[in-house]
Amino acid sequence: MSIDRATVRKVARLARIAVREDEEEQLAGELSGVLDWIEQLQAVDVEGVEPMASVHPLELPRRADALTAAEGEAGIQDKVLANAPDARQGFYAVPKVVE
Repeated sequence: MSIDRATVRKVARLARIAVREDEEEQLAGELSGVLDWIEQLQAVDVEGVEPMASVHPLELPRRADALTAAEGEAGIQDKVLANAPDARQGFYAVPKVVE
């Protein structure tokens, strides 16, 4: 696909980008190259290929869900919740924000 200078001016205006006249020809060539590359990608058969975020199968490291309180801090839930204006079932209670 070929992009001309008029298309470059229109795209620049829509994107609110200032492009000088002497840059238009170079940008037209670059944009045409990008569109040619996209056409090449569209020609690739991807039937049966699952979408992925990486070429390597990655699994995020996970840690055990364990209490990590420093020594002497365990069991202070009651002290912390004593400062709460409203506490229920061991948690802070807050007013409903979304209907």
